[in-house]
Amino acid sequence: MKKFCVIGNPIDHSLSPKLHNFWFKKNRIEAIYEKKLLEEKEIPNLIESIRNSEINGANVTVPFKNSVIPFLDDLSSEAKKTNSVNTICIEENKVVGHNTDIAGFELALRYINYDVKRKKALIIGAGGVSPSIILALKNMGCENICLTNRTFEKAEKIKETFSDISIRKWGDIPEFDIVINATSFGLKNENFDLDFYEFGNNKFFYDVIYNPSETNFLKNARLKGNKTENGRMMFIYQAHQSFALWNKVLPKIDKETIEILK
Repeated sequence: MKKFCVIGNPIDHSLSPKLHNFWFKKNRIEAIYEKKLLEEKEIPNLIESIRNSEINGANVTVPFKNSVIPFLDDLSSEAKKTNSVNTICIEENKVVGHNTDIAGFELALRYINYDVKRKKALIIGAGGVSPSIILALKNMGCENICLTNRTFEKAEKIKETFSDISIRKWGDIPEFDIVINATSFGLKNENFDLDFYEFGNNKFFYDVIYNPSETNFLKNARLKGNKTENGRMMFIYQAHQSFALWNKVLPKIDKETIEILK
């Protein structure tokens, strides 16, 4: 039986096992998917387990999307562009890192028919998923992208890759049409110490977090008359791409798939 997993810290919130095991069953694939809580020092051993086929593939979530890279043999073009990996595969005896977050975010916005062209986007957070969101927005024609992060230097580091984005110091909120929480802040229903409402309502608030289904970031925005969306469809679409890489099968995304994650 094949074995797959998702690694992260924290990891309790992850619904990846629920989704992938559902798809394994639907597609009659003999495999199991688990979640693993890791410390950063344990990453080399995890990669060796993949290299030795003890594990057949892995997803990577916070905070390891960058830190796994030095231990991999190669990167896909998307992973190279973003310096971010969320899917690890064996290809021609090499351990290869892929980035399916880019497609996941893009397909999630297309799913709700949200057009980012000529929109002003603000991204909160400079962690592992932020470059993926930037690249997805650029792919969809968003020309005005701003990034803010508590640690300004981390935002500056991402600007080295995407020179045409602007960065703001924490608390300095520019005018925006769409604001994206690309951090893990909200997993425990924390509140941001930021005022997003200076420019009125009718904005679009997006949270990459999908569990809980409504963070305080989204709840507060909804109560003030803004459109909101959580990261559930991004999560499903990035998993869909990972599943295809590992199994050469495109699983169905239907109502049943979406319902099992509610």
